[in-house]
Amino acid sequence: FAQTIQGTTMSGQESQGVAARLARSNILELHPYRCARDDYSEGILLDANENAYGPPTPKEVSDSASMALALERYPDPYQIPLKDKFSSYRAVEGISAKHMFVGVGSDEAIDLLMRIFCRPGGADQILTTPPTYGMYKVCAKVNDIPIVNVPLTPSFDVEIEKILDAITPTIKLIFICSPGNPTSKAIPLSDIEAIVSNPKCADCIIVVDEAYVDYSKHGTALSLILKYPNVVVLQTLSKAFGLAAIRCGFCFGSPDVIQLLNNVKAPYNVNALTSQMAIKALDHTVTLQKTIEQTWEERKKLAKALGNLDFVTQVYPSDAN
Repeated sequence: FAQTIQGTTMSGQESQGVAARLARSNILELHPYRCARDDYSEGILLDANENAYGPPTPKEVSDSASMALALERYPDPYQIPLKDKFSSYRAVEGISAKHMFVGVGSDEAIDLLMRIFCRPGGADQILTTPPTYGMYKVCAKVNDIPIVNVPLTPSFDVEIEKILDAITPTIKLIFICSPGNPTSKAIPLSDIEAIVSNPKCADCIIVVDEAYVDYSKHGTALSLILKYPNVVVLQTLSKAFGLAAIRCGFCFGSPDVIQLLNNVKAPYNVNALTSQMAIKALDHTVTLQKTIEQTWEERKKLAKALGNLDFVTQVYPSDAN
């Protein structure tokens, strides 16, 4: 097993890692599509068959800042500048671009993880903790993968022992949404680690979905990636960053897992306009923090107003927006 990523060959140590042990055999045997910009990041690539005249837009539009991107050229297939920028912003020691996959929202990563690690037709299963994000169920149905549900407690906490009891050799992915959608409650890092560190989870990929993490004061699970190679963390620019329209999400994981995501994804899954807007947003994180703090204040006002309504019996605290 010697796949390639960004022009390099997977080392012998990585080829014996969690990805090689848990992924579907046909995925491990896959020779990924190599596009023109796998080998060269600049210059005019004749074999890319690009249109040298550019898009048919008026000159005043083409000259605008948003269009000054050589849109006739294919984008970077691995989004290295964006990965460097976002990993620097997260500032988790040891986490860098090699631990990152950039996708069309985090939904793309959810789908790819199922395609990589789960055999369809009932051979493998995923585990979720409802009420939770609806795309887990949608992607599982599309990929013909059964779901094992271990509901949250009435206070929206995970049932650690029940999750561990539900794990069988056919469970390949465990989804933990924190802060939860729709619960808005963050799962303590200690609870996540209690699940991940249990030997029953050694042959599962634990997916921590952190779409709302920027609103939470409980922090991220990114540090677990370096300690447990079977942990991946999903994040997005759709929520706190306010960039839902550009469809940009991230999957953090061990390099061998990230390699398989890159092998299976479409060649140019993230477009240049999305990448440019994401990088610009990361240049303004002071403003981002201000809007997060404003959201916290508005969240308090909303909770108080809801609590004053006669027909509202309980207002749950929120770690999201």
